[in-house]
Amino acid sequence: MRRVYALAATVALLLGMPTAASAAQSVKLTAAFTPDRLSTPTTISFGVQISAEGHIPSPLTGIDLRYPFDVGIATSELGLATCLPSQLKTYGPQGCPANSIMGHGTALAEIPVEAEPISETATITLLAGPPQDGHLDIIAYAEGQTPVDAEILFTAMLLPESTPFGGRLHFNVPLVPSIPEAPDVSIVNLHTTLGPLGLTYTEHSHHKTISYHPQGILIPPTCPTGGFPFTANLTFQHGPAAHAKTTVPCPPGSGRVDERRPG
Repeated sequence: MRRVYALAATVALLLGMPTAASAAQSVKLTAAFTPDRLSTPTTISFGVQISAEGHIPSPLTGIDLRYPFDVGIATSELGLATCLPSQLKTYGPQGCPANSIMGHGTALAEIPVEAEPISETATITLLAGPPQDGHLDIIAYAEGQTPVDAEILFTAMLLPESTPFGGRLHFNVPLVPSIPEAPDVSIVNLHTTLGPLGLTYTEHSHHKTISYHPQGILIPPTCPTGGFPFTANLTFQHGPAAHAKTTVPCPPGSGRVDERRPG
């Protein structure tokens, strides 16, 4: 997506350049555990849907995703190997160790043109990168599918957070050019997973390579009152930041409830 979109350029030059939208963005956040059982390794999925009334949303520049207390992303068996950004740029995810892959996702972006926005779809691979200042670093590799083939890298750092949250993932999202003197590409939908769903790791034992599914992110043995909280704070190239929150309900029959509150 970082290349100049040839198709978008042709259409935009015929229809006229759009102006950048200045309306505030609204965001919907979703989250889920798969499987959804206490004291069980799981895959966490989350999604954001971005909209702006009457306009294409302003280009996204950052996401702060806060996840629940005692959800062990940093202590999971994900990302046992690391992938270097240079490897990704040259070879894509297939050039990185299988044990560095931590999840997958999809994104939908819109290329702003005067009459009808052009949609760009992308697949996302999340990989463990080299640690930064002692913090887990996740590299997101987005590969455009239609209407053009292109790639972009951005990073997420796992940072500590106060209760009722266990930490936050801070995504730095780069601006993606569309055509000269036109607004940058706008992300309108993003969905990713962190966990073993669809992942296969390898290990060497007795001169053999063994394939296995890694353990997921452990759900705590107790559920907070009201469920497991998630929040997202999104920043944009234009306009104010947008905030959204959601809760994953306590699993049926979860029994004990964690009554902890923010300190």
